[in-house]
Amino acid sequence: MWILIARAPRPDAPYWRGRRTLALIDAALWPILVATALNHLPLSAGLAGSVLMAACVLIGARCVSVAMWDVGQYRFITARIAVPLVVLLAVGAVLKLAA
Repeated sequence: MWILIARAPRPDAPYWRGRRTLALIDAALWPILVATALNHLPLSAGLAGSVLMAACVLIGARCVSVAMWDVGQYRFITARIAVPLVVLLAVGAVLKLAA
């Protein structure tokens, strides 16, 4: 049996001056970084590398279009990636100091 629950759409994020510019930078930066990392792999990635590169282009294009035209619905990728990394680094620093 399938139970479908419809969620309410996310409200638009508050707009502030410079949000569109930062959103465009954020939307383009992460796919470019992943594509650059794929190009600098020491071994040939073969077909999987080509598929991942195409995925980077498609995801980047979608994120840039959302950041440009519907900036209220864009959520920053850096915030979703940086916050867990900072927490892990803080836990690691505390563990290093405790040892």
